Amino acid sequence: MKLFSISALLALLAPAVLAENQPIKSFVVSYPDNTPDSIVDQAIEAIQMAGGFITHRYNLMKGFAATAPAQAMELVSTLGQEYNAYVEEDSTVSIYSQIVKVEPGS
Repeated sequence: MKLFSISALLALLAPAVLAENQPIKSFVVSYPDNTPDSIVDQAIEAIQMAGGFITHRYNLMKGFAATAPAQAMELVSTLGQEYNAYVEEDSTVSIYSQIVKVEPGS
């Protein structure tokens, strides 16, 4: 079964690897706690096979941050549907939309 999964993964990744000028993006991928580690490992392997790399593997939750071609992340999202993988483009989050300067006495 694992051989079939890896073969299917390779077949799906071939167009992503061969395509030129793919945008490289940073993503965060997380899974529910009950997801088997083998599923997370398959996603990591898919990213690496597509020319991407893992920038961080989280310890407090099942997941990782990665930089890879956009098509590789679409594949990871598709592979993780059974386990409700959450794939989101990495970005900076702020609780303040603007900085307000308050003058004394105003």
